[in-house]
Amino acid sequence: MQIIRLPALSDNYVFLLHDSQENTVAVVDPAEVEPILHQIETMGADLVAIFNTHHHYDHVGGNEKLIARFPKVVVYGGAADRGRIPGQQVFLQDGDRVQFANRTAEVLFVPGHTRAHIAYYFPPVIPHDTGELFCGDTLFAGGCGRLFEGTPAQMVSSLSKIRNLPDNTHVWCAHEYTLSNLKFAVTVDSENADLQKRFEEVKIQREKLNPTVPSLLGVEKLTNPFLRWEEPALQASAKSNDPIQTFTRIRGMKDNF
Repeated sequence: MQIIRLPALSDNYVFLLHDSQENTVAVVDPAEVEPILHQIETMGADLVAIFNTHHHYDHVGGNEKLIARFPKVVVYGGAADRGRIPGQQVFLQDGDRVQFANRTAEVLFVPGHTRAHIAYYFPPVIPHDTGELFCGDTLFAGGCGRLFEGTPAQMVSSLSKIRNLPDNTHVWCAHEYTLSNLKFAVTVDSENADLQKRFEEVKIQREKLNPTVPSLLGVEKLTNPFLRWEEPALQASAKSNDPIQTFTRIRGMKDNF
């Protein structure tokens, strides 16, 4: 399964999954249709699946046009998003599995950003190889999504599920927010040497207009403040030793950053 990252809108990423044997494609969170159609036509491939993580327009905006162009495409999304994702046919719950090419993804129910958000985790086929996580707007490189419909406790639970995945997991998040996320992160975790090193590296990447997605989950665990609510430095910044309150206060600080 080949993964192709396509920029969309102002700062979104759309991901095409390509089965080279069948020359079929699945798309994760089609923000807009034009770059997707261009890539599919260039490959001469057929679109067979749309994997939506949640209902926000910048993740489902291309659904209807893709369905019109590829009438046999199957549209997947969270069960609790029923009626909110255009063309949805499959309603997924935590622990469900979906297959594409030679890979099978586990569905993770990860509410917080929205009440129905899901993620798709493809474990490695070969031991010690990388897994692939498509997490929408739940976890970002260096950050996490705003809480529009969920609670801090839900988001901590959701991020805990992701944090429990292997370090050698690619994090395919849906936005290029990494630099701004790390600018905030160093204000609440200033003595973190791994974070400081990452921040300098990302500044160079973005000066060259290079993408920072995917990241590695092991790096996120060391540097992302929204996976580190139990760390003394973050609790000191939040003035709390309660994990959920620490997360809540750090998230509030980011909202106003």
